[in-house]
Amino acid sequence: MAGASMRFAGRITDWNGERGFGFVVPHGGGERAFVHVSEFQRGSRPPMVGDLISYETRKDAKGRLNAKAIRFAGQKIEAPGKHQRIPRLGTALAFFLLLAIFTLFGKVPGTVSLAYLAASLVSYVLYCLDKAAAERAYRRIPESTLHLVDFLFGWPGGLIAQQQCRHKIAKDSFQRVFWLTVFLNLAGAYGLVASGIAQRLSSAFPGV
Repeated sequence: MAGASMRFAGRITDWNGERGFGFVVPHGGGERAFVHVSEFQRGSRPPMVGDLISYETRKDAKGRLNAKAIRFAGQKIEAPGKHQRIPRLGTALAFFLLLAIFTLFGKVPGTVSLAYLAASLVSYVLYCLDKAAAERAYRRIPESTLHLVDFLFGWPGGLIAQQQCRHKIAKDSFQRVFWLTVFLNLAGAYGLVASGIAQRLSSAFPGV
């Protein structure tokens, strides 16, 4: 059986509160590691320069050292929050399966299904790009853009990306707006189908 990952202790020497990242230098010297706010336990206070933390390390694809599973000194390990327990991948795949069944039996026009597939792909890519930008301290994709794409039929792809990229899961404020966009999108999609507008749009594109 594999042993537990080695943990290091160090102090945060740089911190950008607006962008949510900084660097930690281990006690006794050594290579500094990139720190991102998403790696702290859910519910932790905002980090500051001088904070003592413990962390694991992992190198990214370019060989840069990143701090993972970060805890403040003396902070207890907490059980995963409710957001982490949501089966995001399973929820998205179940939705796509139902969508395919309804489309096959003519309950949902093909244009609606294509809208979900196309927008989900865009949403997935945007989440992954934003996660990569956060880890490399590049310019981030605004949360409003992610929410807009999710509202415009992209939320299933957003769900998949949140789980696979471990991105935006622990941020309560983001999750509240995200699930609101899911509700509003489903309500809007139902209205389009029930009113016949979606069917008329499909009729305008007979190949769909």
